Amino acid sequence: MTPAETTSVLVVGAGPVGLTLALELDRHGVDTVVVERNATSTRHPKMDITNGRSMELYRRLGVADELRKVAIPDDSRARVSWVTNAVGWELARFEYPSVAEQFRLIHERNDGTLPLEPAMRVSQVILEPALREQLETRTNARVHYGWALDSFIEDTDGVTARLTSGETGQSRTVRAQYLVGCDGAGSRTRRQLGIGHDEIDLRKLLVKELGPGRTAKSSIRAFRATGQRPMDGRFYLVHFTTTDTEIRTRFGTVWHLQSPEGWTVISQNDRDTFTLQAPLGIGTDADKIDPREFVYERLGRRFDIEILVANFWTPRLTVADSFGRGRVWLAGDAVHQVVPTGGYGMNTGVGDAVGLGWVLAAQLHNWGGPGLLTAYEQERRAVALRNRAASARHSAVRGAIMTSDWTAMHSERWFGERTRCELGREISDLGNLENEALGIELDYRYDDSPIVCRDLDGHAPPQRMAEYVPSTWPGARPPSVYLADCRAIFDLFGRGFTLLRFAEHDVTGFVDAAAQRAVPLDVVDIRDEHARALYERDLVLIRPDQHVAWRGNAAPTDPLFIVDRIRGVHV
Repeated sequence: MTPAETTSVLVVGAGPVGLTLALELDRHGVDTVVVERNATSTRHPKMDITNGRSMELYRRLGVADELRKVAIPDDSRARVSWVTNAVGWELARFEYPSVAEQFRLIHERNDGTLPLEPAMRVSQVILEPALREQLETRTNARVHYGWALDSFIEDTDGVTARLTSGETGQSRTVRAQYLVGCDGAGSRTRRQLGIGHDEIDLRKLLVKELGPGRTAKSSIRAFRATGQRPMDGRFYLVHFTTTDTEIRTRFGTVWHLQSPEGWTVISQNDRDTFTLQAPLGIGTDADKIDPREFVYERLGRRFDIEILVANFWTPRLTVADSFGRGRVWLAGDAVHQVVPTGGYGMNTGVGDAVGLGWVLAAQLHNWGGPGLLTAYEQERRAVALRNRAASARHSAVRGAIMTSDWTAMHSERWFGERTRCELGREISDLGNLENEALGIELDYRYDDSPIVCRDLDGHAPPQRMAEYVPSTWPGARPPSVYLADCRAIFDLFGRGFTLLRFAEHDVTGFVDAAAQRAVPLDVVDIRDEHARALYERDLVLIRPDQHVAWRGNAAPTDPLFIVDRIRGVHV
């Protein structure tokens, strides 16, 4: 194959993860080609929430404000309502403040426990084109739709990839120093590398968590009451629009409308566009489902509807055995898949993109050691496993509600009211951690990373799903705080490493060591008692991906050793 095009990095897949990786590489001055097998961006809604940590990373890339322009308006609050159906009774609700209200709270509290940026509600159908538009304004990236990866050949200096046009069948080759597969759950890149994955069987997990007796009794009750068959692991998705006022506003403006029967309706724009996700029973022929009737049966009545997309799919809880090797690496759904509960799929992938992007840039700019890519896999695989466990936990909560005795909840008789009250109490008691787990979103740490300088004394703060404990423990995301002069401390972090100096210390040796190894380093002086208390040390070294690499109350006695460790030499 004779290469027709050359680039530093070839990214396969133009979903949110691939586009974010290209933005990260552009930030570091790395030229990138992104190819996508589909002719256009996705028509499938997939994700609907970009969490606070991802928004911090998008702010770092300079695109957060532009992305918010296409998202749900900043003054819209979010409500999760559990209901009998769309025209029946409400069982329980969870209310969340608007983006504008959250921004005010972040400024007022300013104690490091909240993200710098609130979460953003936006469908992937809208997010992908918005990211593409931002990428097209950059000078170091090109995006080509309608080209699929056919195969690749790796050698010591790079990768030669053969691409095929889905429209014409034409072939072309691209020569890159690195290839990154962001090509989804069925990743051709991962398959050619021969990398397997570890999978948790969701149905077996639920039976184990809830108990075989409870699940069996629930299945029998549901079948006798409604003819509903036991779940076989598949879900059916219907993406639709409607102008029907009652369906849209019966319980107010609702983000997620959920039923103990197992289905969820997601409002994609708080106006007229929705996505229904519902489990399928054993033996159901998905190809024979009428999407309209499927929606009507679950929501409670017939109404005006336009179907945009309808298909079945199978949620999975998987993590790849490896995230790549040599000149070929993987990110996003290519290496981890989770159940949508919690919204950890794309958001974990955004972290992958940033984590891999700066590491590849370090290799290409010749200051990164071989251990950086090893560290990428070690760091991000640990996050994927933790997030998978959280997704499984949230699925078990949904399962607990589904296996409650809900069969009388549609009745207007006294026992129907009793059932609704009991369900409401149980749902409220179980809570809605899947939309509240700041510990998962913000408190992922790279404690055991080979490119982090561990504290030799003390103990790492506890990690909990429900809350983020502010800390600069090496490997952690540091606390977000506004300084007395109203600057956000995160906005002071540079493209390379940033040494925060909260007190007068001579760091000349540190600066010289970084210069000797050509490691980009900025020194930022901060005199702010509140920030110093949250950051716990006089000197805190921040990596390009906003994680703590080292900290101390004095300059290191061997700064060259520290610099070599953080650039991946001492691995």
